[in-house]
Amino acid sequence: MISASLCGCTISTDHGVSVPLVATRQNTGQIGNVTLTSWDKQTGLSFFISGAPSGATLPLRLYSFIHKGSCQQPGPVAFAMNDKVNTKREAVRGWSFSRSAPIALPDLLANEHYIVVRTAPANGNVDIFCGDIRPAGAVK
Repeated sequence: MISASLCGCTISTDHGVSVPLVATRQNTGQIGNVTLTSWDKQTGLSFFISGAPSGATLPLRLYSFIHKGSCQQPGPVAFAMNDKVNTKREAVRGWSFSRSAPIALPDLLANEHYIVVRTAPANGNVDIFCGDIRPAGAVK
C-alpha cells in the first residue's frame, strides 16, 4: 500500500480498489486512503484518514463527494455521499468512516473520477483530501 501511495496509482485486488488520498494545503502532513468495494449495484467506500485540520470541532463530521475528472482537472460533482457525516475515532491515531455511492464499481471505474473529503460547514467547508479513481486499465 505504501508504494501505491507514493505513485498515486489505484490498486485493484479481489477485495476492492484502494485509492490513496492526498492531503490538500489546508490539511498538510495528513494521509488517507479509501477502499472501494462492490455492493451489488452500488459502490461501498471505506475511508481512513490520519487527521483533520487543527481546530476542527468534535465530533468530527466530514463530507465526501465523487466528482468527474481528476484532482488536477476538476469536474462537476457526480455523487454526494452525505446522508451521514459521522466519523469514528480509531486507536491508531486517525478517523474512519464509510459511505456508499449509487453506482456499480465497474461503472465507476469505466471513467475518470476523483474523491473529495471536505470539512463540515461549521469548520469552513474546506476540502482536506483528494484522490483520483483511475479508470480500469489506466496507467499513470
